[in-house]
Amino acid sequence: MDSIIPGLIDDLGRECLIRVPFYELPTATSVCRNWKYEISVPEFIRHRKAAGVVRPIIVLAQAQYEGPIQNSESDPAVKEHPSRPTYQLSVAEPKAGVWAHLPPIPGHHEGLPMFCGLIGSGSDLVVVGGWDPVTWKASNDVFMYSFLYGGWRKGADMSGVRRSFFGCAASDDDRTVLVAGGHDEDKNALSSAMLYYVEEDKWVSLPDMCRPRDECKVVFHRGKFHVISGYPTDMQGCFQRSAEVFDWSTWQWGPVIEEFLEEGSSPGLCVAGPDGRMYSCIGRRSSDVAVYQGDKWQVVAEVPADVRSSQWLGSCGDKLVVIGSPKFGEAHSGYMLDLKNYKWTKLEMPTKFSRHVQCGFVLEL
Repeated sequence: MDSIIPGLIDDLGRECLIRVPFYELPTATSVCRNWKYEISVPEFIRHRKAAGVVRPIIVLAQAQYEGPIQNSESDPAVKEHPSRPTYQLSVAEPKAGVWAHLPPIPGHHEGLPMFCGLIGSGSDLVVVGGWDPVTWKASNDVFMYSFLYGGWRKGADMSGVRRSFFGCAASDDDRTVLVAGGHDEDKNALSSAMLYYVEEDKWVSLPDMCRPRDECKVVFHRGKFHVISGYPTDMQGCFQRSAEVFDWSTWQWGPVIEEFLEEGSSPGLCVAGPDGRMYSCIGRRSSDVAVYQGDKWQVVAEVPADVRSSQWLGSCGDKLVVIGSPKFGEAHSGYMLDLKNYKWTKLEMPTKFSRHVQCGFVLEL
């Protein structure tokens, strides 16, 4: 086999490859077979981490207004939505100040599925379910984008009923995704849950949760999946404060934690922090960042006033990142919170990346 880089021993060649910026990795894999092989093996990401060259990458589903959709006479399922926003995927490396858009999912030129699940697993982005942006019909589709190769592939369809507004999250290291709750096509809240094994492209059903949970939030925290809040069918929109935790060792759900959330808090703003603790935005208009200590939420910082509406909260490197707007419908901006001193710094966001954030996640590459 030829050397990785002519004139260099292979150890030095690998040291060069692991320092390629994430947005240039697809180009590097297309240079030659040797580079494609070196970048594709699991050790590549481990070597990047060991060398300290991995960077947190923010992936967002952001609105892009495209005007009204004309009603189709040939397909009665197509509806007219005069001010429908479409969504596309944005990626950012905050430290380098790099922002870009990912290519659309093949066959989905009308935009990203609305209300889809967006998860990072290894070096892959996983898109689960969501609504067709034209017909507004729920889908069980699964698509994966490889940040190493720069391309999409189709995964096995999500098993079971077509569900909407479910919660989902990925485990830290074994490339497993949990999908839980949501509602079916008759708007019945669901208590069912399932695991998706990304590398095996396989779905496995789990025991039902203790309660149905529509619009719940799933967080992977300290080795366990936490399903937070949601509501049953007969209490639509009345978010519960309880949570359930899935125990891998017993393959069962633990006892319901009845008062996990603060009164009036949004479950969508719960996130596992880089320091091993869980954080959320609580209070009126989610104006405070709080950490979960023992069985209570303790406020550690005040959220900047210009990001208190339509918020998204994520864990980015050793910081938290919050993106939002001053008021509904206005341009979005972002801030990073240093968890050592609880000081905010502005996140530089180009104007064309300042639209509404529907969901997002952070992975390290």
